Amino acid sequence: MSRQAKWSIILLLGAAAIAAALVLLRPEPEEQEPQANVPLVQTTRYEVSTGPIAVNGTGTVEPLEEVTLGAEVAGRLVYVNPAFQEGGRVGNRAVLFRIDPSDYNNRVRSAQADIAAQDVAVLQAQQELEIAEAELDRFSQRQSSREALSQAIDDNDYAARILPPEGLRTTGARDGDDAEPNILATREPQLRSARAARERAEAQLADARLALSRTVVRAPFAGIVRSESAAVGTLVQPGQSLGTLVAGSSYEVRVSLTEDEAALIPGLFAANGTVNVPARVLLDYGDTTYFWPATVDRVDPILDPETRTIDVFLRVPNPRSAGTPVADEGAGEGPPLLLGSFVRAEIIGGSQRAFARIPLEALRPDNEIWVVRNGTLAIVPVEVIQRTDEFAYVAGERLGQGGAIVTSPLRTPVDGMDIRTQGEGAEQ
Repeated sequence: MSRQAKWSIILLLGAAAIAAALVLLRPEPEEQEPQANVPLVQTTRYEVSTGPIAVNGTGTVEPLEEVTLGAEVAGRLVYVNPAFQEGGRVGNRAVLFRIDPSDYNNRVRSAQADIAAQDVAVLQAQQELEIAEAELDRFSQRQSSREALSQAIDDNDYAARILPPEGLRTTGARDGDDAEPNILATREPQLRSARAARERAEAQLADARLALSRTVVRAPFAGIVRSESAAVGTLVQPGQSLGTLVAGSSYEVRVSLTEDEAALIPGLFAANGTVNVPARVLLDYGDTTYFWPATVDRVDPILDPETRTIDVFLRVPNPRSAGTPVADEGAGEGPPLLLGSFVRAEIIGGSQRAFARIPLEALRPDNEIWVVRNGTLAIVPVEVIQRTDEFAYVAGERLGQGGAIVTSPLRTPVDGMDIRTQGEGAEQ
């Protein structure tokens, strides 16, 4: 056997001896009782109280007043306000566009000339009436003189016996005694006709001036141009739409609420001018949320037959002012409330029942919450009063006065099982 092989065998025998010594000299392990597997959970505190609750909803910003502008007379546009373009702002009674007034000026002058001619006709009819009255008076005086002369004739006067025939006598007497003068001879109908013609001319002048005034179209209120289709040189017709103007003083937001949510708002259906129900509108702009104060303007008393919800209309005064950031994080000047944007709304309501505000992740399926009581888990059924994207307002008889609620998940939760909170787990 070679020397190298001998050294290998010696080394192997030495290693085996060392291993046997280590096994024989190892210490005996301490015996410990097995610990129960108690799950570790995360919790947060909650309190039970009564008071205001923010009733949340969503809606779209809509104009409170919107009018379609159009032409009332035909003609060609000769002027269009430079601000009358989509997105532009115009003031109250600002001239938006003008129609060529030449034809309407001519109509006014023609109507004025007709009135002048009718004035002459009325004056002539009045003079003819006076002349006719004078002639009738003279005729009446002559008839009276003849009757007096005939009564003064002596029966012995043979010359007076030469009388007209009996038919002529009776006819003359009937005409002088009983006959009325012809109505046309008095010239009164001619005067009434002349005056009626003048009134007709005055009406035509008023129509001509009204048409002339309609060649200038003004803004009925201060607002924002939503759409426009007017250009200089365009030939327009009566009733043709030339643009849409939206009032910028106030906007409105339609919010649909369930019956349970509407019941949380006191005096909701009396809000039409008698009860001031405060609210606010929130808009996410970039990374910041801005809000504008609002009030409940009116409530639709008709339940939506499809969604079974109640429509509440919020009025937002001065929406063109900059919004206020919800969290003061050094944000710059906020934007105005954008028309047509999708916003969230909060209406201040309240509940006389005791409720708790809990994180939304603490609300379990079937409207249950997990409460920690004396180191054990209590599964408590609750009624959801209101729900937001982050919180839920719940009420129930077993909520107590407050406590700790579990926010982390559990694989198999059992009522009464032992649990450890996160602080206890860290100590152990």
